[in-house]
Amino acid sequence: MKLQMFAILILLSWSAAAQDPQLAPNAPQDKPITAHSSELAAFEAAIAPHVAEAKRTYPEAKKKFVAGLPKGQSFFVTTRLHDGTGAFEQVFIAVRSIDGGMVHGRIWSEINTVRGYRFGDDYGFAESELLDWLITHPDGSEEGNVVGKFLDTYGRR
Repeated sequence: MKLQMFAILILLSWSAAAQDPQLAPNAPQDKPITAHSSELAAFEAAIAPHVAEAKRTYPEAKKKFVAGLPKGQSFFVTTRLHDGTGAFEQVFIAVRSIDGGMVHGRIWSEINTVRGYRFGDDYGFAESELLDWLITHPDGSEEGNVVGKFLDTYGRR
């Protein structure tokens, strides 16, 4: 009986962790931008203070995630995917786990530039490569997304 109960608990834990992240229908929409190589230095300089703020506040967000987010909330981080051509793309990763300095999850962005990756692919990377973080709420509000909120206005001024 104890063995059966243990197996059921493991299955319940796994199924909860395997669920897709939840986004409210009224959640802010992603607004991808393209920076050409001639604009890259300006782009990097523009996002640098926002990346620094996201990294500064990440440990508290990570603590919330590790402790267990309330039902309906999801944790995403932003990093860059690179391909063999030297191209890169900033993407959201729907976080499944954080362990030993590594973030594991699934790519949760449509891929437009880099080759060899698709929406939903499993992906893991070092926490040091994190650029931003985001906790979504069922009412459409969000915590974090410092870089993302800045990018929503970048080049549109």
